[in-house]
This record gives sequence, structure tokens and C-alpha cells, in this order.
Amino acid sequence: MRLTSSWSRRGFLGTVAAMVASMAAPRRLFSKISASSRNTRVTGFGQSGNPYEELAVTTVINCQGTMTMLGGSVLRPELEAVMAMAGRHFVSIPELEVAAGKRIAEMLKLPEGYTALVTSGAAAAMQSGLAGILTKDNEALIRQLPDLTGMKSEVIIQKTHRNPFDHQLRSTGVKLIEIETRDDLRRAVNDRTAMMHFTNFANAAGQIKVDEWVQLAKEYNIPCMNDAAADTPPVSHLWDYANMGYDLVTFSGGKAIRGPQCAGLLIGRKDLVSYALLNNSPHEDTIGRSQKVGKEEIIGMLKALELYQQEDHDALAREWQAQLEGISRQLTKIPGVSTEYFTPEIANHVPHMRITWDSRVSLEPKQVSKLLHESQPAIVIGGGEGRPGLSMCSFMLQPGEDKIVAERLSRILREHSA
Repeated sequence: MRLTSSWSRRGFLGTVAAMVASMAAPRRLFSKISASSRNTRVTGFGQSGNPYEELAVTTVINCQGTMTMLGGSVLRPELEAVMAMAGRHFVSIPELEVAAGKRIAEMLKLPEGYTALVTSGAAAAMQSGLAGILTKDNEALIRQLPDLTGMKSEVIIQKTHRNPFDHQLRSTGVKLIEIETRDDLRRAVNDRTAMMHFTNFANAAGQIKVDEWVQLAKEYNIPCMNDAAADTPPVSHLWDYANMGYDLVTFSGGKAIRGPQCAGLLIGRKDLVSYALLNNSPHEDTIGRSQKVGKEEIIGMLKALELYQQEDHDALAREWQAQLEGISRQLTKIPGVSTEYFTPEIANHVPHMRITWDSRVSLEPKQVSKLLHESQPAIVIGGGEGRPGLSMCSFMLQPGEDKIVAERLSRILREHSA
């Protein structure tokens, strides 16, 4: 490891020590919670039980799914309890990150030589993962980003895979080289190429598919990353892409996994994940210093993954489908209204329902969506996924909310039907 200055030397070496310490016997992270701390009474702000209401911020019934703009998902009570335990102790964050990564690799049965890093969302995983590829463990280069002097400077990406999230890649200073065909890729590879990036939700749009992309990366000996942020379920995606050979894979923590909304996962080769940690909080003078993930979120992600793996995913899908069918029975009683079911191939891969109507209903879909959002309680519903009408899923509905949605949507459509 090259240490070229006194920059954060204790923290930098502390991370390396943490990586070594992770091989030792595990230590207890928590002591027992006292009865008094479990039964803490809230006074002042929050005493109503709804802090959002106290701030005059509208809570919504979420028919769109796990959207960052809506706060991701809802934490399970067991997860909240474990995060509260974590908040009552101090711990070395680098040591905790390494230990958590080791446990996640065991839980997910990742390939030999792979581990994980809990990040502040999938976007942070993308940035720190690429930063680690660029700098490795060179302290001077870590401080230098996004000045790429002395480093590789290009990332190859399919043109159809460009999206707002690749801003995280560009923030490291790299130039994105767009390609469309396999021949384009071969011409693009050069000694400046740092990485090949794949956007998983765009798999169908590009000429080079997810399995071939990693094969080509291996052929050219170039690290490759797969941004699979929202691509659970199925739960197997958590290890599928590592098993394909992707060097780094990113996931959101606060979507289907139902971990903390401000957490994510970087899964990958141990060397690259260790370099990513060196480029990230809590280390100072790094490009990822602002992307802090706390001890509570790290522990929360571990617990969320454990709970997510234990779920009966088939039973949940049947439950979500049954809720949609119940809403459909109410809506299709209205003349001119029809529904159909579909499951997106990637991202929010759960049962959805498309709702359409003919001229007997005098409202446009956007008007219906607006009326739902202005109702009490407010309901957020999606567009037609590029097709006419509205679309919704019951993925994030809380108990009883499907009945509220059915009643409110039926009433709006009836009030505006001929």
C-alpha cells in the first residue's frame, strides 16, 4: 500500500487494520437493551405519533412502488429495533463495514473472493466502486479525484444505457464512451479504459445483453460494474450477477429489501470493495466523504437482508395479486373501465395492474391522478408505463389501503362517467 503523505494516516491505516481484524473471531456489537430504553416516552415533537402531520407534510398511500422520491419502503418493526440497538454504542465504522461485508457475503453465498460494502444508496455504490477502480489504494490518487492525472479516464457504456444515474460515474471525472455494437466496443477499448458499465434495467434496450457484457469485459481484462439498483425481486438477483462474473454490482437498500432508505450495497471482488471503502466516508478528503452511512444503517442493512431472504416471496406475490384483483372488481363495475395485469421484467418486478377507460369517462389519466393526490388520504398512482391509462401495484400498500384505493378511484371514475 502506498502512503505518500500524512493525509488521514490513522484513518487510512485503520481501515486496513479493520480488514485484517475481520478475519478474527467476531465480537459482540450490542449489550442488552434496558427495559427503560425500550419504553421511552416521546414528548414534544413526535408525541402525536405522526411527525409528518405535525410538520403539515402530507403522507400518501403509495400505489407506485419503491420510489426514492416517496421514501423507498417501510421498515419492519424488527429492523427498527435492531437499528435502535446499534444507535446506543460507538464502533469503528471501517471495522464494522468490513465485518458487515463478510457477513453479507456469507448470507448471500457470494462467490469465493467476493464481499460487500454498505453504502449510502446504490448511487453512492456506483461512485465509490468506480473511484476504487481508478485509485486502488493509492492515497495521493484518492485525494486527487476527480483530477484523473496519472489514472485511467474512460468508462465504456452502451448508448441505450445512459440515464440520470450515470452522473455518479461522471462525478469521478471519467469520460463516458458510448457504444452500440460489439464492433464499437472493440474499437473503444484502449489503455485509458478503466471500466465497462452496465445498467441492468436497460438490458432489453441494448444490443449487448447482461451475460455477454461481462464475458466481453473478461475477454479484454476490464473491470465491469452492473447497476442493479431496483432489481429485486427476485431475491436471487442479489447473487446472480456476481455469479455471472461481474466485478461490482450495486443495489438499493431501501426498496424491495426494505432496509434503510439511505443505505445501499456494493457487492464485488474483495480488492475492489476495499478500494471503494478507502474512497468513502468516514475517510476524509475523499470523493465519497459526503456519502456517509451510519452504524445504524449498516446494521439495518444486515438485518433487512436476513429478513428479506426469509420471506415467502411466492406467497407475497399472490397476496399482491389478490389485492389488485379486489380493486379491479370494483373498478370494472363502472361502464367503460377495464383492467389488465402485468409484471415489469426488471425493477419493481411484482404484479401490476393497468387501468384504462373509454370515452364514457370524461377524465384524462393525469386528471384522475391529480384528483387522487388531492384526496384525503392522498393517493399516489403511476402513469400507464408508456401506454394509455394508469398503472399501479400493491407492493407498498399497508393493510386496508387497497380498500381505500378501490373506493376512492371508483368514486372519481363514477362521478365523471356518462
